[in-house]
Amino acid sequence: MAIQAINVRNQFRGRVKEIIRGDVVSEVDVETSSGIVTSVITTRPVDELGLKPGSEVVALVKSTEVSIATL
Repeated sequence: MAIQAINVRNQFRGRVKEIIRGDVVSEVDVETSSGIVTSVITTRPVDELGLKPGSEVVALVKSTEVSIATL
């Protein structure tokens, strides 16, 4: 199920692969069909959402700037 109010190109369904907890912020790796998406979020929502490896989630990407360089 996609979140309707957000452009589908900016969301990735997946499962939590790994959580690296910190006192204030945590890294959450989400395995998607497009690869791994890593989110750095405050630790409180990790607990409030009950995130753990294997949890099914939607990673929402918000960016105000995208840079492109040649290889």
